Amino acid sequence: MKHFIIVKFNESIKVQELVQPIKELFDKAESIDGIDKVEVHVSNMNISNRHDLMIEMILTPSALTVFDNSEIHKQWKCEYGKYIVNKTIFDCN
Repeated sequence: MKHFIIVKFNESIKVQELVQPIKELFDKAESIDGIDKVEVHVSNMNISNRHDLMIEMILTPSALTVFDNSEIHKQWKCEYGKYIVNKTIFDCN
């Protein structure tokens, strides 16, 4: 399945400065059994009604549960959650 995390950061954030640390954090998720791929996509449009970043994961449903309870996810929420003004989670086949 595919799991998408789509975020809009607050206006004071320089998204480009966060991209590499976020990629490094989410790259660790590929060590979780059942997570086959993780990609971080950055928006190419700086428009107020657009989101800034999308994290795409290809994984099994059981791996999603493991990820949701992982230190990686906890670190994501702790370090970056304070900068997020809007977030969408979307899952599909």
